[in-house]
Amino acid sequence: MINSTTIALTNDDGIDAPGIQALHQALIHRLDLFAGISVGIVAPDQHLSGCSHQINRGGPISVEQRVTQQSPIGGTATEVGRVTTHRYAIGGTPADCTRVAHHLYPQLDWVLSGINDGGNLGADIHVSGTVAAAREATLLRIPAMAISHYKSRNATIDWDVAARRVVRVLNVLMERPLNPGQFWNVNLPSVDSSGPEPAIVFCPVCTQPLPTPSSLISGQFRYTGTYQDRHRDPGADVDVCFGGNISVSQISLW
Repeated sequence: MINSTTIALTNDDGIDAPGIQALHQALIHRLDLFAGISVGIVAPDQHLSGCSHQINRGGPISVEQRVTQQSPIGGTATEVGRVTTHRYAIGGTPADCTRVAHHLYPQLDWVLSGINDGGNLGADIHVSGTVAAAREATLLRIPAMAISHYKSRNATIDWDVAARRVVRVLNVLMERPLNPGQFWNVNLPSVDSSGPEPAIVFCPVCTQPLPTPSSLISGQFRYTGTYQDRHRDPGADVDVCFGGNISVSQISLW
């Protein structure tokens, strides 16, 4: 049992994105682990995918409190209690949202960012707003986790399945201590629920670049490479996730 825990959820797909609702669903299913829980959703008021670690450089950031959510602990009708989740739509980037969450909840125990609609693997971590929110939390000395969902060609995400898989991830990672300067980067694979459940695999971050094939025609530069065909280091996060398992990488800032 973990006592008096305060958790903030954020993302870069926006407060109304299905991924953050799936993340909230996963957390609610695990609240039997917690006592005295406080949950806040502090997320951008618009889609900001790929904004990296951009932050507000001056001027006010709007904070709009949305309708609160009442959820049964454990997510079932046989509830042992209810948890209130306060929701805030932020006129800023994911990194800004982490800073706002830190202001709203000065004693934050965790920042969970995601579930991103698309993978954040290897070189992606440097451009991802999802990962930046967790990185900003790490700089603020708050334990953090970024969670994304890779999509193979023409695939769609079953968010209920994603939520169930994130429950497994939370069970493992929230019990593991993080050293200062470290956070978790997690990627769910693009596999359906008809086969075996994907394994949780701890692995390094891939060092290969994103696909760079391109064209320059009539003054228009375009990338023509395919994300799914990117190069991969054997055993690193791209290889693990593309291979059908849940990749978990520990990112160290110092």
